[in-house]
Amino acid sequence: MAAEDPSVSGVSGRYATALFELARDEKSVDAVKADLDKFEAMLVESADLKRLVRSPVFSSDAQAKALNAVLDKAGITGTSAKFLKVLTANRRLFAVADVIRAFRALVAKFKGEATADVTVAEPLNDKNLDALKTALKSVTGKDVALNVKVDPSIIGGLVVKLGSRMVDSSLRTKLNSIKHAMKEAG
Repeated sequence: MAAEDPSVSGVSGRYATALFELARDEKSVDAVKADLDKFEAMLVESADLKRLVRSPVFSSDAQAKALNAVLDKAGITGTSAKFLKVLTANRRLFAVADVIRAFRALVAKFKGEATADVTVAEPLNDKNLDALKTALKSVTGKDVALNVKVDPSIIGGLVVKLGSRMVDSSLRTKLNSIKHAMKEAG
């Protein structure tokens, strides 16, 4: 399946594909996705966990002990916990964010969903998220899962990447195009 999807390749693609196929066979795709989402949220919130995951300084044993404590505290068990432990044992925990992203892409493809990367200047409320999902569904004809990233440097508006298409309606881009137009005119 990884060979069919260009967004799922390399080490992270192989691990994500293996996890996806196992979860699909166990009929636990949604549970695994929920666990990985929970782990990713913890990764975003905790600088210490990020350091544990990314730093090559920690031994495999130290990473495994710390990861076990984190998983127990978060209530992540079953296939997801075993998988994260395999990543740790194979010294591939540094790639966990890419593996989660690739896993999401495989789940979306399996469910007939499209995934859009959306960058906004400030967090969107539920009403705006629903409106964006509805608009993207009308364009693609599929349910659209959103990966929302907040980046205040775009000033306002949003940037949407859906497959090979990108729509940049950010204020930063508009201001830059006005600046270039003024330079050419002057």
